[in-house]
Amino acid sequence: MKQYNFAYLIFLSVVAALGGFLFGYDTAVISGTIGMVASQFSLDSIAQGWYVGCALLGSIGGVLVAGYMGDTIGRKRSMIIAAMLFSLSAAGCAISGSLNELVIYRIIGGVGIGIASIICPLYISELAVAEYRGRLVSCYQLAITVGFLGAYLVNYALLNYSQSGAELTGWAQKLLVSEVWRGMLGMETLPALLFFAVIFAIPESPRWQILKGDLDNARSTFKRVYLVPAEVEEQVTASQKVSGNVDDGNWRMLFTPGIFKALLIGVAIAILGQFMGVNAVLYYGPKIFEDSGLSGGDSLFYQVMIGLVNTITTILALVIIDKVGRKQLIYWGVSGMIVSLLLIAFYFSFGESMGISSLFLLTFFLAYIFCCALSICAVVWVILSEMYPVKVRGIAMSIAGFSLWIGTYLIGQLTPWLLENITPAGTFLLFAAMCVPYMLIMWRLVPETTGKSLEEIEQYWTGKN
Repeated sequence: MKQYNFAYLIFLSVVAALGGFLFGYDTAVISGTIGMVASQFSLDSIAQGWYVGCALLGSIGGVLVAGYMGDTIGRKRSMIIAAMLFSLSAAGCAISGSLNELVIYRIIGGVGIGIASIICPLYISELAVAEYRGRLVSCYQLAITVGFLGAYLVNYALLNYSQSGAELTGWAQKLLVSEVWRGMLGMETLPALLFFAVIFAIPESPRWQILKGDLDNARSTFKRVYLVPAEVEEQVTASQKVSGNVDDGNWRMLFTPGIFKALLIGVAIAILGQFMGVNAVLYYGPKIFEDSGLSGGDSLFYQVMIGLVNTITTILALVIIDKVGRKQLIYWGVSGMIVSLLLIAFYFSFGESMGISSLFLLTFFLAYIFCCALSICAVVWVILSEMYPVKVRGIAMSIAGFSLWIGTYLIGQLTPWLLENITPAGTFLLFAAMCVPYMLIMWRLVPETTGKSLEEIEQYWTGKN
């Protein structure tokens, strides 16, 4: 019977998942600041989209370098760089003297997001045992949702404090009262510094070390994970077998038939997932609720409820993903997303004329988030982190991640325009339509990877027994 040091695996996963928390916080905190920043700097809908989307451009840049960085200097050093960028961005946003400075620091944070989005789940995947890999990589997605919730709570608490009549002086007045959006963005400094500190307590990925020929350190790490010596040697041997010569891992391998197919599938599910509406809700939820007739404070409270449901559902997905399987979660979850999106569109089309309460809108927003968190959000990083060969895993994940962030940028940039020009009802109908090709790809082209080792998954795509 295989024996593992599960507590140590949890520790490593939690440390790496802190990058996901920062990803989530940095992504979601923007939702509570849009109105205030737009008012202070007199931004129109296009300029608002740029304020939201500028960080996503940084994320695209971070994704492009993350794979090469991770394959060259290692997973651990790459996470250290991401933590430094998060810290610089958060502090810079809090003290920005102009919109241009604010945009520059948001872009810097975006680069950190891009690097973390590739390297953190990759690191967890390469250390996790096959039986629990889905749950452990899902810790990263859970951390993202906790980051979302943390941002919503900070936004809600700071907004209430700023309206409480507190009298402060100097920068405290700016950060917490008169320009409270600075405090919302700047609070990220605390978890960013924590992430930077704890990374030094974890080892490098043993599979990356084997790829680089550092077998002694790889064995040392595997010994802390696997309690049976024979299992340690089995892991080293299996990794050596698929790794081959380090010089063989290059761009040309991406175009071999099986790997190229896996690459295209990864790109497709990454970009389609962004056009199914989740980031539109996360970025523009308060604005959408305000447009439906709610006050600013109520809209932020509704957004806190969305973040809470997102977090609780992700915990559920983490528990069941290795039991139910990746594909079953997609089938059930995406079906529920389609129904919820159609009912949200119905509300925006007929809700006012029929006198339907805004609680109807909240109910199906929460249902949508539940289904989304249970399926595509929980599964995407797991699949992308496990479907590529170790020799090109960093590069392949960067390409898939690049497409994901392109989709995220387009949604962040276009959502205000979509809401204004094709109406909220048309926007959510579009999101529902985009769920269909995603479901078909997962059904016809993606194998079930639950319980398979990374080496077994690689052999599936390459056709080697």
